[in-house]
Amino acid sequence: MTMALTTASEIADYFIYVANETGSYLSNLKLQKLLYYAQAWHLALYELPLFEDDFEAWIHGPVIPALYEQYQTFGWQPLLKEVQKPQFSEELQHFLEEVTEEYFILDALELEMMTHREAPWIETRGGVPLDEPSSSIISQQSMKDYYKACVA
Repeated sequence: MTMALTTASEIADYFIYVANETGSYLSNLKLQKLLYYAQAWHLALYELPLFEDDFEAWIHGPVIPALYEQYQTFGWQPLLKEVQKPQFSEELQHFLEEVTEEYFILDALELEMMTHREAPWIETRGGVPLDEPSSSIISQQSMKDYYKACVA
C-alpha cells in the first residue's frame, strides 16, 4: 500500500482554517463530509489515499470515528479552534482549494444528503435501516470506483 500524503487531522485543520478565515459555520458533521469528499476525489483522481483513516457508514453519513470523538464536545455548534494553516505541497494545496470551492458552500445537511444518495455509503450500510447505527467501513476501493466513474 502506498503511503498517504498527509493525515486526516491535518486536512481537518485545513478546513477549520478556511472556516475561520471566511467566517463560515463548520460543524463536526460538515467537517466529516468535507474530509470524505477530499479523500474520495483524491482516490478517484490520483489513485492514492489522501490519509490513512477509514470512514464508517454512520447514520448521518461517512465518519472517521477518532476525529468525530476529538470534536464531539462541540455537538452541533461550530468548531471553534484556532489553527495554523497547514503547509502542503503546491499540488495538494491546489487540490484542497478545488474541494473547498466545490463543497464548502454547502451546509452539513446538504452534504449528508449527498452522501446518502451515493453508492459507497449505501452499499456499505447494506440495508441497515437509516436510523440504526453502523460501524461498517466504507472501503477506499468503493470510493475510488464510484468517484472515478463520476469523472469519466
